[in-house]
Amino acid sequence: MIVDHTSLDLLRSMIGYGILACIIAFLWAPLLTKILYKYNLTRRPEYDATLAMGARKSKIGVPVMGGLLVIVTVAVLTIIFNWERKYTWVPIGVMLLSALLGGIDDVMNIYGHQRRSRKLAQVLRLIRVHKEWKMRLWYTLTLPWSIFKRTSAWLSKHPGRGVHVHEKLLLQFIAGAITAWWVYFKLGETWQSIHIPFDGFVHIGWLIIPLIIFFVMFTANAVNVADGMDGLAGGSLLITFANLAILSWLEGYQEIAILNTMVSGALIAYTYFNIKPARFQMGDVGSLGLGALLAINTIVINHMLLLPLFGFIFFVELLSVVIQIIGRYTLGRRIFSMAPIHHHFELRGWSEEKTVMRFWIMHAGAVLLGLWIALY
Repeated sequence: MIVDHTSLDLLRSMIGYGILACIIAFLWAPLLTKILYKYNLTRRPEYDATLAMGARKSKIGVPVMGGLLVIVTVAVLTIIFNWERKYTWVPIGVMLLSALLGGIDDVMNIYGHQRRSRKLAQVLRLIRVHKEWKMRLWYTLTLPWSIFKRTSAWLSKHPGRGVHVHEKLLLQFIAGAITAWWVYFKLGETWQSIHIPFDGFVHIGWLIIPLIIFFVMFTANAVNVADGMDGLAGGSLLITFANLAILSWLEGYQEIAILNTMVSGALIAYTYFNIKPARFQMGDVGSLGLGALLAINTIVINHMLLLPLFGFIFFVELLSVVIQIIGRYTLGRRIFSMAPIHHHFELRGWSEEKTVMRFWIMHAGAVLLGLWIALY
């Protein structure tokens, strides 16, 4: 393939910005670590049951919210060097919104008090026996919301403190809706079509909106679920964003290519400090923010249907949780020893390092397959 000078200039620029993001992230990582220790933003067993597992006890006291290293670095550099109204302001905005939600959850899990919500049986009882008819009417009208709250709690890793799952899903829906509005109304009619691998583009009009909302929500939560072992989320995200940078470059999305390269550079620094034993861990602030950004950057270059490959290991992790829930409530037994699936292999005797590296390899293979398909 012959690459013209313009493409080579863009590639040089991308690599330069990636190196800049990497250097800046490395430089301020010690400051971030100091801040996290100063305010005692660390993992604690009272809200994370997995810390009771033998090999994981060493993670008690390790700072969380290390994902700020990537979020802040990428946001600042994008605003200074790559701020383009059509392509980058909404991805960065949604990333920051999702990261804010995750950051609030991280802080509340550490400093918050136990938050209780009524069980569904209690709500049904209040509908029947409450002495005031206005309250009985209120509980009846809000019954669908109560059902949503209770069923969504099944997905929670540590319910009770922090932001509850139904609150997360509502705010993530808003983030997905912002992305869908941007793509449908601001990017033009071209983006109302989806690319079908090996077939071409199919115009689906307004149906693009629910698809975008679903993928933004699903991917953000998938990355969040996978953030459970040192190096797993960071290394996998690095593989994905590096490949998205290549794909964006090849298809001429200059601003998105630079953004993906900046994320890759910052992730190099983050993963360096996150390799076992981790200096800090990503936390919800990083996993929700970068998960949303992963979905948006794939959608905007019109490869939405390849997200299951570009986010392969993350999707596997979240699906393992869903399968576990279905098994527990329909079959009355667990399908895996523990979910997400990385804990299943850990309980089966795999070391953390072995699990993470094998997951990296499987993820890299799936991402390369996605890149190959995208080029047809």
